[in-house]
Amino acid sequence: MSQGRSIRLFLVDGTPNGLLTAEIMNWTGHVLTGPRSKLSELVQRPEVGRTGIYFLVGPDPENSFRPLVYIGESDDVGKRLKQHNKPEDQGGKDFWEKVCLITSKDQNLTKAHAKHLESVLISKAGQVGRCRLVNGTAHDYSSLPESDLADMAFFAEQIRTVLPVLGFDFLRDTSKPVTTAVAGTALESPVFVLEIPKHKITARAQEIDGEFFVLAGSIARASWSPNSHTYRDLYEQLIQDGVLAPHSSGSLEFTADQMFSSPSAAAAVVSGRAANGRTQWKVEGSGQTYGEWQDQQVSSLGAS
Repeated sequence: MSQGRSIRLFLVDGTPNGLLTAEIMNWTGHVLTGPRSKLSELVQRPEVGRTGIYFLVGPDPENSFRPLVYIGESDDVGKRLKQHNKPEDQGGKDFWEKVCLITSKDQNLTKAHAKHLESVLISKAGQVGRCRLVNGTAHDYSSLPESDLADMAFFAEQIRTVLPVLGFDFLRDTSKPVTTAVAGTALESPVFVLEIPKHKITARAQEIDGEFFVLAGSIARASWSPNSHTYRDLYEQLIQDGVLAPHSSGSLEFTADQMFSSPSAAAAVVSGRAANGRTQWKVEGSGQTYGEWQDQQVSSLGAS
């Protein structure tokens, strides 16, 4: 079973929309994040002058479901951020609205470490596919001593742990996690099925670690209903990404397990129209709806 983690958050100016720092117990990393509008305050902080890596994050005008992200490194992050804040015709970047930077509290993070972390995280962000990277391809900076490589692997894992807590999901895996049975613990739900006989659609899904996955091999509607727009952009994006591919039946097939933000989002993509996932997904073999199953889980805990 995964153990709990303690993350310490501090609102620098006492407001939720201002600067924020984050630290994980027994980790030397220090995270500082804030909106671009607070950049003048952020660059005055002492940790900004250290060696570190940083993320510039903004909306993608071509895809509302994924952000644009630039991943960089510098031995003086504050100086680099000032350059990025300039207009694009002066070498800056216009797209970003938020910044997040990671430095080391013991200041033992070197330029070589930062370059290696930048390369690893660019590669990981590309694999995960939750964002569109502004960077080019990741460079190979693997020529660190073996002990340093191990330290940086741990450092990168802590970054991937803390960023989603701060609202940055672009390094969080979307693949269905491998679960292990633990006595007395339900790590995954039963299999849910959504069927639309009229369109010869059968899809299967599971809720794992609080996230809803439609399983590979599931069948989805071949086209989007002209009278419905909810989740249409997501549907088209999955086709573009190759997650939904043509099937011999004339419908579309999920080529891989796909995570969704909710059962309704999954039901909409499968159905090709707006859908209530709490009623349309049903426990395989019983006909119990997802909503009824979830209510049963909560009620049984209250009774015990």
